[in-house]
Amino acid sequence: MNASSETAPRVVQTLRWTGDRLELIDQRSLPACIEYVVCNDAASVAKAISDMVVRGAPAIGCAAAFGVALEALRCAALTRSEFDTRLAEACNILALSRPTAINLFWALRRMKKLCAATSGLACRDTTRILVDEAVRIFDQDLEANLAIGRAGAALVPDGACVMTHCNAGALATAGHGTALGVIRSARDQGKRVTVIANETRPFLQGARLTAWELVQERIPVTLITDNMAGHMMQRGKVDLVVVGADRIAANGDVANKIGTYPLAVLAARHRIPFYVAAPLSTIDLETADGLAIPIEERAAEEVTGYGGRRWAPIGVGVANPAFDMTPAELVTAIVTERGIMLAPDGAKIRGLFPA
Repeated sequence: MNASSETAPRVVQTLRWTGDRLELIDQRSLPACIEYVVCNDAASVAKAISDMVVRGAPAIGCAAAFGVALEALRCAALTRSEFDTRLAEACNILALSRPTAINLFWALRRMKKLCAATSGLACRDTTRILVDEAVRIFDQDLEANLAIGRAGAALVPDGACVMTHCNAGALATAGHGTALGVIRSARDQGKRVTVIANETRPFLQGARLTAWELVQERIPVTLITDNMAGHMMQRGKVDLVVVGADRIAANGDVANKIGTYPLAVLAARHRIPFYVAAPLSTIDLETADGLAIPIEERAAEEVTGYGGRRWAPIGVGVANPAFDMTPAELVTAIVTERGIMLAPDGAKIRGLFPA
């Protein structure tokens, strides 16, 4: 993989491709320790995605592409018919791993399209092409994050305090990050930036991952519980909010980690800019609006306790939607690798994709 010479991922490599296996940092273990999970086929990548070893929409897309490449490597000696069948099964397994992050399906479409386009080639030749494409998806995501950071940094005044939710940093992408990429780039431009990180219940991505990344980068960060956000805004402690996205609908509605919608409502109430940073691969033109985005419901155990400790009574009912939907009208701007889109709507979204 060819990290851009402009800025390489500084904190840690979320995904490491060795040529015949994929190594994923186990984000369930952070910040206590840095451990990697080794994946050798599509099924192990799918399990890593569903088990939250790897998370964050862009990183999930990259992992899925490498999952297809791994399966191709395993099947390169089969007949073409067997090869195609096995790769179709691999794509289906990966597609079932998580339903909301559109980057997963975007990456799988790219890999399937390329497999179909090379149906007349030997399996080993198609395998080589698929491996190259997975690496290309990774490299393009890193380049997109760097471009998002450059564009979004213009929205961050010198001396600003930025609130963010969940983790949209290097750990959620090929490197640099989307929302945290904006913060990193602003810092790299010499701006004095501080961050308020919401802990992001119930999986604590803000507390465990975002806070950890920012501490490693020596960017001043204050951790708060999610229900403190309104208080901090009311007291004038927040200048802008920047979050990532797992899927952006054709009208500009945004699905992101649960808790993002109330944060946008609070920002509107306090007249604080609310920005979404995401690559074009996160935009789903086939989904008309946010209400049509499938929302993943995760296991009750994530809510009733954490880290092996249960604090809720046995028998209690649990709802655990992993994402919520923020209407476009609450989004001040969406930042992509093509720049800043103020007051997003359907026409502006379509304009990002020339016919």
